[in-house]
Amino acid sequence: MRTPLIEFKDVTKRFGRKTVLDRVNLQIYEGEVTTIIGLSGSGKSVMLKHIIGLLQPDEGVIYFRGKPLASMTKKELAGSFARISYMFQGNALFDSMTVYDNIALPLRETTDLKRMAIDRKVMARVKQTELTEAIHKYPSELSGGMQKRAALARALITDPQIVLFDEPTTGQDPVRKNAILSMIAQYQKKLNFTAVLVSHEIPDVYFISNRILALYDRRIVFQGTPAELEDFDHPFMDEVIGSLEALQKELTGFYTKRQFAMLNHMQLKRRTDQTPYCIVVFSINRLDTIAQLVGHDAAQETINHMRIYIDKHFGDIGGFSARRNTGEIVTMLPYSNLSETEGILDNFAMDFRQQIIPAMQAGVCVPAGTDDIDATITAGIAEGHPSMDVNAVIALAISQQKEIGRLNCAPGV
Repeated sequence: MRTPLIEFKDVTKRFGRKTVLDRVNLQIYEGEVTTIIGLSGSGKSVMLKHIIGLLQPDEGVIYFRGKPLASMTKKELAGSFARISYMFQGNALFDSMTVYDNIALPLRETTDLKRMAIDRKVMARVKQTELTEAIHKYPSELSGGMQKRAALARALITDPQIVLFDEPTTGQDPVRKNAILSMIAQYQKKLNFTAVLVSHEIPDVYFISNRILALYDRRIVFQGTPAELEDFDHPFMDEVIGSLEALQKELTGFYTKRQFAMLNHMQLKRRTDQTPYCIVVFSINRLDTIAQLVGHDAAQETINHMRIYIDKHFGDIGGFSARRNTGEIVTMLPYSNLSETEGILDNFAMDFRQQIIPAMQAGVCVPAGTDDIDATITAGIAEGHPSMDVNAVIALAISQQKEIGRLNCAPGV
């Protein structure tokens, strides 16, 4: 068994008569991304403040590398906390300082490094976080994404072993949320620090994590991998499903394959009978050719048209979709049988030929001197049951695909 980097044993915290944490037990392991998920106001930030020593438990013990914090000397505590950095929810950049000065501040305040040594470390972090062109700018002059990168560079400037992220995606649009989480995952792998994130936006941080801790009703009710969470039978999982469904409504694209698999798994697991469901698989053939000849923007716009009309026809009856491969989209209809789905697909195909094909062709301008683009769009349906392997149902739907439209574009069109 590995020794946890940080461990809580029966930690309880009260503020007056209100108990915020009630006998919390958790383990955080070195070199991993650990995400603490739970509703807003459930006590996640209180847990972070215990980790960095801003709060002490009323009951229980917190361990660092197997040693109780309460038994450490002041020197040992200072050494332990010096290894931890904190990235605040609102970035907490100083408006009166440039990006360079914001990043350099922890070194100037906590070390005896000379100016040239500080400059070398700052510029190294600036380069790693792709902020070279922004070093002389002020926070107000930066985009939200660049502000996050500047806050991350500052958090990493002291070479911490542990970085705590407090609600890193709160208030961001879906595209920026994905960019922030990708940035955290990228630099965690590159620099090998231990990352601990807290969030009430359950789906967002879930998918970059090695380990999930679920805080519910003042206690940790789950600890394990994202895959293990999918089989967790607890009222907390209703919140996960609700969050995923809310995410689908706000996203500008499809679910990821992992999100799709998770939602599909949990939907079917909660069924008490063998009520059928349906899978529809759409394929856009020669999408790679469109990307090569016309550009990736045109290919993405083609997919976007598909998304809009798939959601229009299948979303209102509970359907959810994932982009499975470059030109392949899988839609699950958890509450529809084969005959109902066939009728919906017929209406979709009619709308597709009348509305989507003209819109797609308008966005694909084939360069002169190249061949025509003749791309077919196919769709297939298969009915499944909760006891069946969903991948087998998807394969069956692919085997039954038929053409529902054709995209014809000639050079100069």
